[in-house]
Formats: sequence, structure tokens, C-alpha cells
Amino acid sequence: MARVGVIDSGGPAEDLAQARAFLPDGTSCPAWPDRLGHGAVVAEIIRRGCPEAAILHGQVFDDQPLTSALRISAALRWFAQRPRAERVDMVCLSLGLAADRTPLRAACAFARKAGILIVAAHPARGAPCYPAAYPEVIAGTGDARCAWDETSRLGPALFGAWCDSPERRAQGLGGASLGAARLAGHLAQEIRTNGRPADFAEAVERLAARVSHHGPERRRAPDSAS
Repeated sequence: MARVGVIDSGGPAEDLAQARAFLPDGTSCPAWPDRLGHGAVVAEIIRRGCPEAAILHGQVFDDQPLTSALRISAALRWFAQRPRAERVDMVCLSLGLAADRTPLRAACAFARKAGILIVAAHPARGAPCYPAAYPEVIAGTGDARCAWDETSRLGPALFGAWCDSPERRAQGLGGASLGAARLAGHLAQEIRTNGRPADFAEAVERLAARVSHHGPERRRAPDSAS
């Protein structure tokens, strides 16, 4: 079985028993039902890719698709500090912050030291976002070339995946969010089948071994006028 932590807006009712919400004032409390639908769709995509996955939610959104580095960092540390027998294999963050923040960078390093793999959303184009741009974080994005079972490798630790969700769309749920969730599902199935990778490098190697597309999609230049 693969254990997956999801840092997002919460999840479906059946996932709430052990879920935790992380608040702007630094405290935490039991999670409430997902008000945005974003985390529920992320969990749905992961489970569709790996039905046996056990999902635990760290809630960092309220009624709006806005959060902070401190809330995400607290959720990451909560996952990393759980007893070893209850610790997740990886954490999926179908989100990204525009700026590098010291608490977030430190929390990612702390989680990785605890043996947790991190998959985070990365825009297909434009400036990098965080935590996807940090060292030893697997970045996931949407790739229109990819069917449900396909992936692409777009950089050393950047992978594309299916992103055209047939499920209900939720506020703020875009191609990178779906791609990261689907990539987490691929990795969860890999863990369920072959066991947890020894480290980040092995996780990247396993994902790279199964890609269907290498490099970014080549766009044909428009015909020039004669």
C-alpha cells in the first residue's frame, strides 16, 4: 500500500477522520469539509491512478484559493513528524507559491530528511514556483500529449502527465494541478507495486523509466509568407 499526504483544501468526507487543518495563526485543528473542492479532486485523481492508496489530508485553504508558506510548512512538518509506522511515503502539493520562502524551503528539507517524497505543481511555462523549484522536489505539470497512463520528462526532475480531468472542475484547478495529482498517482502505483524508492534519485529514475514523451512538445512554426 502507498501512503499519500495531500496538502490542499481538504478532501471528501470519508477522509476527514484523521485530517488536520493548519490555520493562519500557526495553530491547527480537525479539518472541515472541503469548501473549494480542489483537494477532493486531487485525491480523486490519485485514487483513480492507485485505488489502494491511503490518503491523509493537510488542509491549508479556507474559502478562497489563497494560502501561505507558513501554513504549508506546518502541514509538511506535521506529515514528517508522524510516527514512522504512520508516516506517508510522499506528499502531493497541487499548488505553488510565486516566491521562495525560508520556512517553506526548510520544511521541504525536513520532510525529505524524514524520507518523504514531495511532488509539487509546476507551471508548464513561465517562472518557476515553490516548492516545485526546490532541490529534491519532483515537479509535475500538465502535458496535453499524455493519455491517462502516459507521462513525459521535461527536465531533470520535471514530469508532465494527463491533465484533462473528466471529474467536476474546482476553483483554481488547472493543468499543473491536475498534472501533479496524476504524477502522484503514477508514483503511488509504483510504490504499491515495487516498494518505496530508497531516495529521491531512485524515485526520479523510476519515473524516467516509464515516460512516453521526452522533452517539451515541439510546436511547428507558422508558414512564412512567400
